[in-house]
Amino acid sequence: MTPDLLEQEHTLATAAARYDQLRTWEALGEPALGRAEVLELLALSEVLTRKVAYGRQLSVRAARAAGASWSQIGAALGTSKQAAWEAHAKWIDDQADQHRATGVAGLADPEITHLRDLAGDADT
Repeated sequence: MTPDLLEQEHTLATAAARYDQLRTWEALGEPALGRAEVLELLALSEVLTRKVAYGRQLSVRAARAAGASWSQIGAALGTSKQAAWEAHAKWIDDQADQHRATGVAGLADPEITHLRDLAGDADT
């Protein structure tokens, strides 16, 4: 069981539900988790991290499209405008790198250009 396989199988909601079920069983000790369930729990934690991170960047993009400043986005994330902008810029770069490497994953150049234009700089 790998995060890549589970990521294809689960939505954020179903991954969270299964993770919660396994964590509850682990905490209560009933039923006792075997190796497969513990490894599934670990893989699900990675799936949740990935899905939440991707969703966070989609929300940042939506906030920018709605006219939010980087100061407002940083405040909503509990960080500085610079840190919020840098994290989003890194995500955009990662999406471009994924697409160049695979031709399928990530985002293609026209979308990357649009996202960089939308992001602007940290002072906008």
